[in-house]
Amino acid sequence: MRSVMTRSTIILPILLIIALVAAFLTVQPFDYLTRGVPPDESITVESVRLDDEGIHVTIRGSSAEPTVIAQVQVDGAYRFFSMSPNQSVGYLQTANINIPYPWVRGEPHHLAFVTATGQTFEHTINVAVTTPKLTMGSLLGFALIGLFVGIVPIIIGYSFYPALLSFGESGRAFAMALTIGLLAFLLVDTLGEGLEVAEKATKALHANLAVWMSALVSCLVLLNLGRRSGRPPEGAALALFIAIGIGVHNFGEGLVIGASFAVGEIALASFLVLGFALHNVSEGVAISAPIRKDAISFMTLAKLAIIAGGPAIPGTMIGAVSVSPFWTALAFGIGAGAILQVIIEVGSNVLKRRSDGTASWQSAASLWGFISGIAIMYVTAFLVSG
Repeated sequence: MRSVMTRSTIILPILLIIALVAAFLTVQPFDYLTRGVPPDESITVESVRLDDEGIHVTIRGSSAEPTVIAQVQVDGAYRFFSMSPNQSVGYLQTANINIPYPWVRGEPHHLAFVTATGQTFEHTINVAVTTPKLTMGSLLGFALIGLFVGIVPIIIGYSFYPALLSFGESGRAFAMALTIGLLAFLLVDTLGEGLEVAEKATKALHANLAVWMSALVSCLVLLNLGRRSGRPPEGAALALFIAIGIGVHNFGEGLVIGASFAVGEIALASFLVLGFALHNVSEGVAISAPIRKDAISFMTLAKLAIIAGGPAIPGTMIGAVSVSPFWTALAFGIGAGAILQVIIEVGSNVLKRRSDGTASWQSAASLWGFISGIAIMYVTAFLVSG
């Protein structure tokens, strides 16, 4: 009873904190310092859609005070516009601006949003194309792109598995070290892409911090799930976690590919599709590496290919109809954490000593495997950057 009463005292400091915050917001002691100062207005353009009716822009407010959009310019001329739910957008709120403008396919268009206080926020549409709509035809097309990027290359990567097994323990050590090299490059690449996308998100959302925090949390959660039995996952279980990590990463890549198609950057999208497909061929090797010969089966490999490559399909679909940069950055952060968890688990497997008493990581096969993994991903990255 006494223990329960002692624990209940935690409510007191919580109530005091709430009272302190409420008093600060009510009294607003620093108000006199900002009297006469122009309001700090800020908006971020999150997405742009083009159709036969004109240009449709989604903005998000990122200033403490509401931002009122008074005028809109398109290519230097003021245009009529409508805004919903109203012309004022508050902190972290979103609003839709509809501009009936006869945009020209394939041409760039420059937008400027003028607030009631005279501040201007600009955005450029580099290549004007109709935003894809979710029809059965477009869904099938994006599904085929996701299939080509994700599942098919991973299945092709499996074909290297028998050759690696033929080299015995050295081949297995090479494959495991190759996996670490591939994933190490993928980890850095995923974090880099996440932070790059985070720069496009509303500053108030602190998307760059969300990338790091989501990576840390997802890594810890997956480590906890993987070691529920008290020991690190091995064999098919380890391959499953590799597939999960690659799958989350491929979802983020799908978002990027879909977004490139949506804004008309077809050349970039084509390079992305080819580059990510080649990436996934090597990742097929990484997924199959931990599975021993006596435990492998067609169904096991098929399930792992779907888990690892399948997320590229919905990712491409969602990216094509526009998604907030914040959520894309968050997806990359979660993917980075999942990849880091796999690196830790595969690394612990490699650090185990072989039957002859030597550590597999000290062998020449492991060294060359790690170097080869990084080199393969580095070379294919040239195609991604186009």
